[in-house]
Amino acid sequence: MGTEVDLPGHIGTYVVERELGAGGMGTVYLARSRGGRPVAVKVARPELAADPNFRARFRAEVEAARQVGGFHTAPVVDADPDAAAPWLATAYIAGPTLSELLDRQGSMTEPQLRLFGAALAEALQAIHRCGLIHRDLKPGNIIMAEDGPRVLDFGIARAVESTRLTTTGSAFGTPGFLAPEQARGLEVGPAADVFALGAVLVAAAGGRAFGEGAPMGLMYRAVHESPDLSALPPGLRPVVADCLAKDPAQRPTPQRLLDLFAPKAPPHPTAAPAGGGGAAAAVPPGPTPTAVVGHVTSAETVEQEPKAAPRGRARAALLAAGAAGALLLTGGGLYAAGAFTGEDGDTSLPPATHELTTPITVVSGGYFRDRETWTKEPNGKSVSADYSGTSKGPRFREFSLTGSSGRFKHLGEERDRLMRSLTYTGRERVTDPRRDLHVPGSEITYSCETVTDTTVYTVCVWADTNTVGAIKFTPSARLEVAAAETQKIRKDMRTPIVTHS
Repeated sequence: MGTEVDLPGHIGTYVVERELGAGGMGTVYLARSRGGRPVAVKVARPELAADPNFRARFRAEVEAARQVGGFHTAPVVDADPDAAAPWLATAYIAGPTLSELLDRQGSMTEPQLRLFGAALAEALQAIHRCGLIHRDLKPGNIIMAEDGPRVLDFGIARAVESTRLTTTGSAFGTPGFLAPEQARGLEVGPAADVFALGAVLVAAAGGRAFGEGAPMGLMYRAVHESPDLSALPPGLRPVVADCLAKDPAQRPTPQRLLDLFAPKAPPHPTAAPAGGGGAAAAVPPGPTPTAVVGHVTSAETVEQEPKAAPRGRARAALLAAGAAGALLLTGGGLYAAGAFTGEDGDTSLPPATHELTTPITVVSGGYFRDRETWTKEPNGKSVSADYSGTSKGPRFREFSLTGSSGRFKHLGEERDRLMRSLTYTGRERVTDPRRDLHVPGSEITYSCETVTDTTVYTVCVWADTNTVGAIKFTPSARLEVAAAETQKIRKDMRTPIVTHS
């Protein structure tokens, strides 16, 4: 942050009040018009200002950005591409960034995620209609205003990307939210923003689609590995998985996302709780405004990298709602929340005796583990893992595991919910309808179904007092064969809990 001595007195006709932050293009200042209107002014870095390619692209992008309307963006109100330091002014939006809100209040519930996803889809519609692509949608570029989320910094990323400061094959944007084609330095289209929207929703649910670590590692996983969707409610995993498809052509359009997130038009609550957020666009003249969101007081927008969001409080709230019998939407209808319990004092459940593990090999060496991702929960842990068949004659070329260890209520609902999350995509065709199968020697029943989507696969799910799991087999097979193989895999992966006195 700069000091008062470092501040420019004016940018254009706007009086600068203070620095808000800095990003890839330059520095952002809170300023006021002569009529007292607050604006956010972004000034280009000197090295960008010296690049004629940047100026030409910036001028074109600003003209397009002036046309963007919609409820979920910060409108461009002024710009000067020909200034010594080119600048862009947008209406000032008071409120915390999404990353700040998640850091302080925890993750969103499923209804909140659906409304938030629909709002972002509307914002992308408005941006794309004007021929723009955001290219850097992330939690730090989304303001959670009183009247809903607002997307910032559209219309400038391509200008920065076009400068000689970036080289052929390099990527501009934020690793972890970059689409595969963007991470590889290829030409991008609107589908890249849809990919980023999917990653933002995972962050809003308290997770990270491609984990943490070095930027190159994040980009590698975005290009080559499946996203970690375990933080999302099961009912949202299919649509977010589609958003995060490696092939841009397989991602839904913003209009399709609106149909999936908000098939009807519910009353739209504010993105922040009542009493939160600041006013969008015009904030009355006076002292520098702050946004109060619940018990959190946050100053105006500061660009920052997304932070990991604590999930404990929001997860506990979701559990409490489920215990009261609250209903949440899933991809296939409604289910009663609260099947997962973390209350150690709940004597209505038997003690936990087993948990899921992911051995290096399973089924007598028939499959070898390629990948595993663990997520801790207040009441247990969740895992996803991929296995490939070996030369020891497995029945399937590969399989993926998705499951949780804990103590569960309403086992049938848990099993149904997991099945829906893996077989509902909106475009699938059921090849072999779901059947409940009992494998000789097994104490539980497996539910299996074969689905044709971009590929054909068979899914088998189970639920017992301690573990809930699903195995997705490729290629597909008769349901009886898949159930028998699931029994073998589950036997290797479900191990006794070792307690120490």
